[in-house]
Amino acid sequence: MKNTKAFLPWSIQILVAFLFIISAIAKMYPSPYFAISTFEVKQLYPLGFSESIAPYFSRTLIGIEMALGLLLLQKNYLKNFIIPATILLLAVFVGHLSYVTFLSGGNSGNCGCFGELIPMTPIQAILKNIVAIGLLAYLFTLLPKTPNGNFWILTTVLFATILGVYMLAPIQAPTPKYTVNPIEEEQTDTVVVNNSKIIPVETQAVSTVNTTAKTDTIKKVEAKIVDEPAKHKSGNAVYFSKIDKGRKILCFFVPGCDHCRLAAKELTEMKQKINNFPEISIVFMNEEANLIPDFFKEAGASYPYKIIEVIPFWKALGTGKDTPVVKYLWNGNELKTYYGITENKFNAPEFQEFVQKKYSELKK
Repeated sequence: MKNTKAFLPWSIQILVAFLFIISAIAKMYPSPYFAISTFEVKQLYPLGFSESIAPYFSRTLIGIEMALGLLLLQKNYLKNFIIPATILLLAVFVGHLSYVTFLSGGNSGNCGCFGELIPMTPIQAILKNIVAIGLLAYLFTLLPKTPNGNFWILTTVLFATILGVYMLAPIQAPTPKYTVNPIEEEQTDTVVVNNSKIIPVETQAVSTVNTTAKTDTIKKVEAKIVDEPAKHKSGNAVYFSKIDKGRKILCFFVPGCDHCRLAAKELTEMKQKINNFPEISIVFMNEEANLIPDFFKEAGASYPYKIIEVIPFWKALGTGKDTPVVKYLWNGNELKTYYGITENKFNAPEFQEFVQKKYSELKK
């Protein structure tokens, strides 16, 4: 009986401590800066955190999680401070997740509790936290009254874990987007007449010289109306200046992402089979950029690409979107977009059929 009473508190301490430690580590997987930046964009920005505050809040929160996990395994101030503080933090998480679930109107997406390592829906996370609160409350009743102990142990562990997170993922100053292998598309001059797209097919210049040495140039243009959408600014010209001219495929990939590599390989196979296939351009996240040559080797072809930093990359994707992203643009109009690996994932057979249709067929 005594062994059972001694074993049960330790079992609860180890279990809850394990959850906190894994949660902190998972938020830094697979690489600290990448994972924490992703956590900021996907979890903190939607809550209203600014770009200047989010980096500090995220690292401090992860450090606190790690500290609480470690401090649950020792006796100093365990009953009088550590357990109540842990319950309070879990209650805050439950309130936050409940609010997010209410706003989203459902139970989809990853709550971010375990980062990208263990995806968990908000409802699953709420249940997990409620169970942890119940275990800690029960642990509080099991533990005998003991002297508070050494408070410096708590502060040392707390500051050490927070500092460790800042060292593993230093806050980086905003950096401009930079370019690697910027192959640009050929320009096609266009004019618009009565809101219809016109492409010049023949130009003839006739020059006349008068006594004042002035030269007049008369251009005769034969044109034909083209079955395509009116010109539109997609906002992607910051990556490729000619992306809004003609038919283009713009992809947002991560060099080490297997799903991104598969999508690139499928696009290459289409390009080899279909005449006049849209030009492909890629925006890579600056995460494992050294893998880009291997990425193109697996894709079966190289394409114009640019690299942007982690946070600007996620912001470019938009809220709720994940890699791989494949966009079909026509004169800047976004006609088809695939993203993530679930219901909106890249569908090669569907896209192959879609991309071969005339614009008039797409409008039906």
